Amino acid sequence: MSIEKSFSLAQERYAGLGVDVEHALKTLSQIPISLHCWQGDDVGGFENFGGTLGGGLVATGNYPGKARTPDELRADLEKAYSLIPGKHRLNLHAFYGEFGGKKVDRDEIAPEHFKNWISWAKKNGLGLDFNPTCFSHPKAVDGFTLSHTDKNIRKFWIEHCIRSREIGAAMGKALGKTCVTNVWIPDGYKDTPADRNAPRARLAESLDAIFKKPISP
Repeated sequence: MSIEKSFSLAQERYAGLGVDVEHALKTLSQIPISLHCWQGDDVGGFENFGGTLGGGLVATGNYPGKARTPDELRADLEKAYSLIPGKHRLNLHAFYGEFGGKKVDRDEIAPEHFKNWISWAKKNGLGLDFNPTCFSHPKAVDGFTLSHTDKNIRKFWIEHCIRSREIGAAMGKALGKTCVTNVWIPDGYKDTPADRNAPRARLAESLDAIFKKPISP
């Protein structure tokens, strides 16, 4: 059965349920979807700390044919976008910055490390969203970041998230499109902990520090 015939049959079935498929597709084409950057390289990133993926991730970072450089990833993304109807966005993680071969730790990242991504997005008419990368790092090996018992480790990740918000704001300003900065953390227990309150209190304190400064996206 051809794709056209299958679509026609599906359209009839949906029509029987009161769904106008053509109208639904037209509406959908106006809604931008934020494609995750890590789909192009299995969550490898480009900061190159030399470590393995961690922080609760199932991904291995070694699938064949993955993008090895920012330019390769951008080329792969352009191909993907050319096959997806509508105009969309890219959700970029902090460790996909371009650091010029230097070791820039995550509490040191700045908008300048993402200028090529901003230029690329502007050229292709895409919006950008942003994520701090709170995993696959020596200070996240035990699965805790913003709720960590070590104050210095919490301080490190708080600074990383603050800088991520600032980078997201810079992206939004440069592109004239709101940038959503999504703070995801791996913190949590698989088993029921003896103390449920203290980790939550530390997390709340960290989040208050991260979002203390009003930033327009």
